[in-house]
Amino acid sequence: MELKRTELAVAAERAVLVGASTESATVARESLEEIRRLAATAHAVIVAEMVQHRRLPDGATYLGKGKVEELAELCRVQNVDVVIMDVDLSAAQVRNLEEITDRKVIDRTELILDIFARGARTAEACDQVELAQLEYAFPRLRRMWTHLERVEGGIGMRGPGERQIETDRRLVRRRIEDLKRRIEHTGRRRALEAASRNDEITACLVGYTNAGKSTLMNALTGAGVLADDKLFSTLDTRTRACDLGEGRKILLSDTVGFIRHLPHQLVASFHATLEEARQADLLLHVVDVSSPQAEQQMDAVMDVLRQIGCADHAILCVGNKVDLIEEEAHLPVLRRRFDGAVMISAATGAGIEALCVRIRAILDRNAVQVALTMPPGAGKLQAFLAEHAEVLSRHYGEEVVRMSVRIAPRHFGAIRKMGGVIRRVPQTLPAENP
Repeated sequence: MELKRTELAVAAERAVLVGASTESATVARESLEEIRRLAATAHAVIVAEMVQHRRLPDGATYLGKGKVEELAELCRVQNVDVVIMDVDLSAAQVRNLEEITDRKVIDRTELILDIFARGARTAEACDQVELAQLEYAFPRLRRMWTHLERVEGGIGMRGPGERQIETDRRLVRRRIEDLKRRIEHTGRRRALEAASRNDEITACLVGYTNAGKSTLMNALTGAGVLADDKLFSTLDTRTRACDLGEGRKILLSDTVGFIRHLPHQLVASFHATLEEARQADLLLHVVDVSSPQAEQQMDAVMDVLRQIGCADHAILCVGNKVDLIEEEAHLPVLRRRFDGAVMISAATGAGIEALCVRIRAILDRNAVQVALTMPPGAGKLQAFLAEHAEVLSRHYGEEVVRMSVRIAPRHFGAIRKMGGVIRRVPQTLPAENP
């Protein structure tokens, strides 16, 4: 059986899952739940599972000799097409396991890249995923390609000629450079778009994959974005207006979900897409509190936020899927575990109003009270204040309009450009009817 690794996709193939860990057998078994969902998302048919705990991975096969022999026998008996390992393997380890089992072997990173490739719909997402795949594959070309013995010759290629692998490497390197240029251009465009929204208050949904970010996006904005019970159903950033009540509006963005050990190639490739998170005034960290691994998932998200420079942002934890918790008595325990979190169900709408109140309170912390004067004809400025400020009092004179408002300092520049004169006041004035 000749193994060809020119296609990396897992499509309706019979798979055996292998959970491995250098920490403990318990950790290895827990990892199987996530790799099981990943494999199902990639449309693999899971026919068997294995677990091994080793203090140190074997340099040649990662698994121990006896376990590899057991795996080979399992593949033969169950007529397995592909072995999926819940660890990252070296090219040599993949090749050795394939030779022993006589089956295709893919590791965790390759599986996640395949799922991202399946989910990419826009040109931007396709470019980002292709770049991540090529950067993963580039150091593995010698092990993955099946035509390395071919040698090209001809005019200008005297002597032994050039091995096909070198041609492949040049083509891949050139494609990587092209994709990086395109993604860099996209990043500059996104940065300009984000900068153009400086006068708007922005928030961004972040969280583990399948935590319910898109469902919450729909609940808050009515955007109607895809909210599927699958891993990585959202790969593109979407921004919609969100009405928080009491006349307060913000721009809310949804982002790609994170995952434990997210491949660094994907983090780098999706930097442009994650520009919305870096520019946001507030990050809403959505957590699936019904998951037994909720705390570990939170840690994984924070790791990625640190990688993209967002760890110091204002972050509000949103505990989602409380409707899936069978015992109401567990809710107080969850509130203690996730101190400061707002507990909601994006699917049923429970807690959404409380979330909006909490967001308003956080955003108001940065607001200051100012006294404004402006010409009576400054209608554009008054409309701007009605949308971006809390108007406390308003007085119309013959030559000037005086207002007292609470507003974020970030809007001062726009107010001055529209003819407003700003003066700070030490305390909040009582609201008056206009």
